[in-house]
Amino acid sequence: MNDTDRGLETPFVKTLASIVRAEDRFGVWEGRSDADLLADFIVTREQRREMPLMADPDPDLLARLEQFHKAVGLTIEKETGLMASPMMTMHHEGFGRVVLLAGRLVVLSRHLRDVHRFGFESFAKLADQGMKLVADGLAAIEKFPDAARA
Repeated sequence: MNDTDRGLETPFVKTLASIVRAEDRFGVWEGRSDADLLADFIVTREQRREMPLMADPDPDLLARLEQFHKAVGLTIEKETGLMASPMMTMHHEGFGRVVLLAGRLVVLSRHLRDVHRFGFESFAKLADQGMKLVADGLAAIEKFPDAARA
């Protein structure tokens, strides 16, 4: 199994693809493969080198960032039965913060910067980063289950 296939077959990436499909209000993406649908999440080293060091993120990129964190929350929900909702605050210059909340528990808190460069080198790296954040969230819920269920 190659790197692309390994990444696309993970529960996290499947969840991310389902979120992107759910946001397709007019059926434009119907029939597209998950790889085509999620291609904008992949940013090669060459593409990253061409990006300026400082730039304002565009609305499409911010939507992808939000979809990524929604997928983390939904994957946590599938594992625990507890809804983990993301809240994101972003400055127009590309820095901010995202938190995922389950009940009264902050299951994940990330400071974001250089958001205009958001992306992953491969689907496997996308899956690995997503599952790492899911594991962090699951560990927080395991440590503080009463707060998560409050």
